[in-house]
Amino acid sequence: MVDRACSKLSIARQCRLLGISRSTFYHTPCGESTENLALMRRIDELFLECPFFGSRQMARTLRRGGVFVGRHRVRRLMRLMGLRTIYQIPRTSDPHPDHRIYPYLLRGLTINRANQVWCTDITYIPMHKGFLYLVAIMDWHTRRVLSWELSNTMDTGFCVSALKKALALYGKPDIFNTDQGSQFTSSDFTDVLKEHDIKISMDGKGRWMDNVFIERLWRSLKYECVYLHAFETGSAVKAGIGRWIEFYNHRRPHSAHGIKTPAEAYAESMALQKGHENVEENYALAA
Repeated sequence: MVDRACSKLSIARQCRLLGISRSTFYHTPCGESTENLALMRRIDELFLECPFFGSRQMARTLRRGGVFVGRHRVRRLMRLMGLRTIYQIPRTSDPHPDHRIYPYLLRGLTINRANQVWCTDITYIPMHKGFLYLVAIMDWHTRRVLSWELSNTMDTGFCVSALKKALALYGKPDIFNTDQGSQFTSSDFTDVLKEHDIKISMDGKGRWMDNVFIERLWRSLKYECVYLHAFETGSAVKAGIGRWIEFYNHRRPHSAHGIKTPAEAYAESMALQKGHENVEENYALAA
C-alpha cells in the first residue's frame, strides 16, 4: 500500500511538472476506427490515380462514390497517411523549421549509371486492422530497390536504418536526392550521408516530377501486392512486401530497360564501371 501511494504521489508530481492532468497521463491512445481505416484505404487508391487531388477534390470524389465525408476529416487522414498533393508548383513534405534545406543538384544532369544517384520516399501501407509506413531506397538509373524498412510511425529512425542497410550492401552513390520531408532533412539522416561523403540534393521549386520514378514503384507495389492481400499483421506485411520486391528486382522486366530487370540493369552498369566482362558474375554478386 505504501509503495502504491508513493507511486501515485510520484506520478502526480510528474504531471504537475509537465503541466498535464493525471487523466492525460494514464490515457492510452486509440487507433483509427474501422470506418476510418476503410476510408484511408479508399483515399490511398484514389490518390494513386489522381496524385493532384487535394482534400477538397478528394472529399468531392468520395461523395460522388457514395462516401459522404467532410473535407476536414479527409485532410486529417491524408496528413496521417503522409500524402502530399502534387501541383505544378510543388508542395512537397513540410520541412522542419530548424532543419537545413540543401540545394537541388540534378538540374541538367544526365543520369546514366548505377550508384550515380539514389532516391527515397515514404508511402502508406494499409492493413486489415491498422496501417504501416514503408520507406525504400532506389537507384535512380536502374530503378533497383536497394533497401526498405517498415514502421508504425513516420519517424526518422526507420529511414536511417534503410539508408545504412543500402550503404552496407551496395556501396555509396555520388548524390542522394530526397524531398524536403522532415525525416530526410533531419541531422540523423543527413549526417550519415555526410559521413560517407555523399552529395545531398533536395527537390525544390519546379522539380515535382522527380519523385515520379518511386511513385510508380508504389503504384505497382500496391496494385500487385498490397491491395490483393488483406494483410492481418505487420509480419504478414513484411513477408508479402519482401516477396514482391524480390520479384520486382529479379523477375519483373522494367520498361526503362527493355527486357532487363532492375537487378540485371544494375549489375550490368556496375560491371561496365568496374571493367568486368563477366556480367553474370557481377549479377550474382549484386543479387
